[in-house]
Amino acid sequence: MKKTFEELCKAAGAAYSIDAPLYQRYNVKRGLRNADNTGVLVGLTNIGDAHGYIVNEGDKIPEQGVLRYRGIDVYDIVSACRAEDRHGFEEITYLLLFGVLPTTEELKRFTALLGSLRNLPEGFTEDMILKAPSQNIMNKLARAVLASYSYDDNPDDISLENMLRQSIELIARIPTMVTYGYYAKAHYYDKKSLIIHAPDPTLSTAANFLRMIRPDNSFTKLEADTLDECLIIHAEHGGGNNSSFTTHVVSSTGTDTYSAIASAVGSLKGPLHGGANIKVREMIDNFKKNVKDITSREEVGAYIEKVLRKEAFDGAGLIYGMGHAIYTLSDPRAKILKEKALELAKEKGREDEFTLYALIEELTPSIFCSVKGVEKDMCANVDLYSGFVYSMLGIPHELYTPLFAISRTAGWCAHRMEEVLCGGKIIRPAYKNVFRKKEYEPIMGRK
Repeated sequence: MKKTFEELCKAAGAAYSIDAPLYQRYNVKRGLRNADNTGVLVGLTNIGDAHGYIVNEGDKIPEQGVLRYRGIDVYDIVSACRAEDRHGFEEITYLLLFGVLPTTEELKRFTALLGSLRNLPEGFTEDMILKAPSQNIMNKLARAVLASYSYDDNPDDISLENMLRQSIELIARIPTMVTYGYYAKAHYYDKKSLIIHAPDPTLSTAANFLRMIRPDNSFTKLEADTLDECLIIHAEHGGGNNSSFTTHVVSSTGTDTYSAIASAVGSLKGPLHGGANIKVREMIDNFKKNVKDITSREEVGAYIEKVLRKEAFDGAGLIYGMGHAIYTLSDPRAKILKEKALELAKEKGREDEFTLYALIEELTPSIFCSVKGVEKDMCANVDLYSGFVYSMLGIPHELYTPLFAISRTAGWCAHRMEEVLCGGKIIRPAYKNVFRKKEYEPIMGRK
């Protein structure tokens, strides 16, 4: 008897069902998380360190969050760039790739090198981007990264020298891929004018990106400075975040750089990873529609409670942008972005909206504990403020996650080289099969 598609889907649903108690019976670390939500230790790294708690005699003790690149506090890097009135993304890219801070002359040469590599290979824009536009820029970016393999005369060589060459080229070109992918989408799907600005090799990565996405090429110093800080704080977050771990897993097979980085792009696209700031933006829009005075502690607090009780917004009972797997008392990236968000809000006349974000950060922890009946340390994470900052920069929401990828490529490339050179084994964790044994049934006897 021929089964309908609906019947096949029902059968498939049963085939992909695993009883939840089995995970506890076999001590499965779901999501590679321990019972206390700490990560399972699966590797070592010299690249980045996200620190938010200590474990003492089995107890998880909250601490102020710290993010370090090659041992250096990222807040110190941002503070130095502010004090010296310069951009720092190129500097931390050098640090992540080579393991040391550059001298003034080394940084100048490296910045010039990145600038000189921003143009895509001949025919790439037309053949790989404009002829196959995508409604999602992350999918377009993954395809463009994979297509780069065909434009490389030595794509499969995994020597350090060749991987460094490929990494630097990708870090330089991915902002151009993202920009052109966005304008292809805007033209073919949204019926807007097709704009293709050539990159400017003399500008920083942040300034060049703003110049390329603006039809009139204009941007302010504060806007470029803010975007540069966004790129700095998103560039790396240790080896355990999903996209960096994906880079490790794929690189452990010995595959090429383009396959590894395209896989990381696919990971970052997910709404539970790089797409989280989109959910924050949607949540904030919902608050603005339903809270009469977004500067009122009482009104904002009451609506937070409704959201947590699943009576408002998307019914998930979550305040997006609050809480983190590692950070407990504070997320250093959120602290940096909050400072810049206030500065921008004053320039753009959006101080009331900034107050809404600040109230959500302040009020959510206590309301969460009251509604959920639990004691939990909770801080704002970077996604709470990143979407707000991007919106004040006039960046379309379709580019929020691609901007994350532009920045994180530096960290991904560093993790790829670390895995290839230090990993030594293909990553192959165990899965226990819990399906009961069955005898093979001849095809003529099946129903």
